[in-house]
Amino acid sequence: MKNKIMLITYADSFGKNLKEVKKAIDTWFGREINGIHILPFFPSSGDRGFAPIDYRRVDPEFGSWEDIRSLASDYELMFDFMINHLSRRSPEFLDFIEKHDQSQYADMFLRFQKFWKKGEPTQEQIDMLNKRKPKAPCEEIAFADRTTEKIWCTFDDEQMDLDLRSETAWRFVEERLRFLMDQGAAVIRLDAFAFATKKENTSCFFLEPEMWNMMERVQGILDEKGIPMLPEIHDHYTVQLKIAAHGYAVYDFVLPVMVLHTLYSKSSARIRHWLSICPRDQHTTLDTHDGLGTVDVADLLSGEELDRVIEQTQKYGANFKWDYRGSCDGKKEVYQINISYYSAVGEEDAAYLLSRAIQFFTPGVPQVYYMGLLAGSNDYELMERTRYDRNISRHNYTLEEIEECAKKPVVRRLRRLMQFRNEYPVFDGEMQVPETADGELVIRWKDGERKAVLHAVLSDRSFVIKYLDRKGQERELNLDEDFEW
Repeated sequence: MKNKIMLITYADSFGKNLKEVKKAIDTWFGREINGIHILPFFPSSGDRGFAPIDYRRVDPEFGSWEDIRSLASDYELMFDFMINHLSRRSPEFLDFIEKHDQSQYADMFLRFQKFWKKGEPTQEQIDMLNKRKPKAPCEEIAFADRTTEKIWCTFDDEQMDLDLRSETAWRFVEERLRFLMDQGAAVIRLDAFAFATKKENTSCFFLEPEMWNMMERVQGILDEKGIPMLPEIHDHYTVQLKIAAHGYAVYDFVLPVMVLHTLYSKSSARIRHWLSICPRDQHTTLDTHDGLGTVDVADLLSGEELDRVIEQTQKYGANFKWDYRGSCDGKKEVYQINISYYSAVGEEDAAYLLSRAIQFFTPGVPQVYYMGLLAGSNDYELMERTRYDRNISRHNYTLEEIEECAKKPVVRRLRRLMQFRNEYPVFDGEMQVPETADGELVIRWKDGERKAVLHAVLSDRSFVIKYLDRKGQERELNLDEDFEW
């Protein structure tokens, strides 16, 4: 991939369908966007696309494969592949329900009675699991032969876990990945992969060496067309460092909360340390369709520092997703903060632009969520109407709304920052983060004769960006004019 900015959007949130997504980007953000992570656009039965029914189809409400290929002709596209699970309404699972043990897909899904030696986990085994619900991760499924059986279900009750110990499941994975590669994918995002390998008497999360074997097998398929894989995981930052050491690109999920800490505390010490050790082959985020992960910054921020970030975001309207890992007694901790990033900085333009400047000067391919691109505020109406907390940061924009948002001063200045990040050829070079006073942050980039420096003063959220133009003269980036160098 080019080291340029990628937009993250649902197929019906940046305009009402894929055709409108392309129109919106072409019209208002053609210079600013190089790639698009189109969140799952397949027919789905839940989790806003992440319970895929059939990877071979585009949900007709969004458009067609022709629309996907039209986008791919102008933008690098990232597709999701949910290797851990498939919809309970998929043809494969419906066949399993109808024929049970006689189904050709009977070994494709993870069946409790065939996984646990005694057919059921003990309480001790349940307590060991890294899970997203305060109970054993399963759903009782009724089959056509009038029997019932527990099927592993890590996430939503529409998402049935695959059994990657079986070749049946792997044939499905290989066939669907090859299909997606032929539809214009430039990158495959491997969703929820850390839950995909499971073994008794373990956490069933990021198991080694099973995890590496699975990732190697997936990348081997993608290598047929030279397509990279981006594994998605929220966990302790050392896990990302470990994945990077194995040669894979990773997400910088530390950055969202780390930047908020930097802005709230007006201290650069923690982020300077992170920038000195973070992977270089990564995708950076401030906001995504999910919340802002907290587990990712453990030990990079103290417990007290993280608590202060959580408390401040709550004042700005956040709600929280809770984590039940290793617990069946209801004990929980904040796992993700649900809030728009513009609201998370108090809807202050200066603070928001500084947060993006820091992101764009962090190593890696920057990803900008569609609400972040438009400096969107918390959508309380959508959250309350749908009774779904995460929808606070999932507003659906019409083309008319996008046009109005594109005129906002903060969005116009953000576009100039994005133009600079995309077009000034320095960000494949070397980065330095010098020691500074705690209330300042300086990030320097150099690549050959090109140089760029971000100098931020945290007390008033001000910053300047200086760079060398084509004649070698130092210039200061003007956010009130389109970037030319």
